[in-house]
Amino acid sequence: MSARENILAKLKKADAYPMQEPRIDEYYREIRPEWESETARLQHWAATMRAVKTEILWVTRQNWPQAMLEAARKKGLKNILLPLHTEHGKAAAEVFQTASDIAVKTFDRPIEEWKDEYFADIDAGFTSARCGIAHTGTLILWPDAQEPRSQSLVPPVHICLFDTAKMYDTFHHAVAGENMAQNMPTNVVLVSGPSKTADIQLTLAYGAHGPRDLIVLAVLPDHIAPSYMETAA
Repeated sequence: MSARENILAKLKKADAYPMQEPRIDEYYREIRPEWESETARLQHWAATMRAVKTEILWVTRQNWPQAMLEAARKKGLKNILLPLHTEHGKAAAEVFQTASDIAVKTFDRPIEEWKDEYFADIDAGFTSARCGIAHTGTLILWPDAQEPRSQSLVPPVHICLFDTAKMYDTFHHAVAGENMAQNMPTNVVLVSGPSKTADIQLTLAYGAHGPRDLIVLAVLPDHIAPSYMETAA
């Protein structure tokens, strides 16, 4: 009897049967969170991210670059890495280039040529988020040539621009909504807070192998005022 026949014989003897495929859509329909309003969902998302030390700044499409500059100054940043080939990178650069106290850096050469400087001297990296997940308090980053994965993982401070109109209820809905099965880059980064570890003596430490600070510029739709979200938080 071959190995294959031996295995099949044991399965038959055990009266084994194929498992039914999970009813994924029904499962997620059952656990789909229900929020009283759009703002309640945003508040839940923000509270979940803030619980793990994420800083949320409620901003508008008009004022987010200035809010970003103010946040950078509060952190005492000396420089920031911007994706100058993107629309949001250019918008940020227009504001930061007027600030003599914070230098603008960009990926203008292969990382092999400035790896030491990149890992040792860059204070912050700026990226956008592809979408968000309300249930778990998560951002999904979509790295590409303009915003490589290292831009959000290497600098000690990560500043992320997130359009809250691209919020999904659960991870399952995000995968379906962004068509990840057919349209996914080589890697996708899910972020809920700054880097942390408790490997050493079970002591929680931030920034051990990634950003110690995560600042999210949460762009609200025009009908929701940042002042309302700040009051309700």
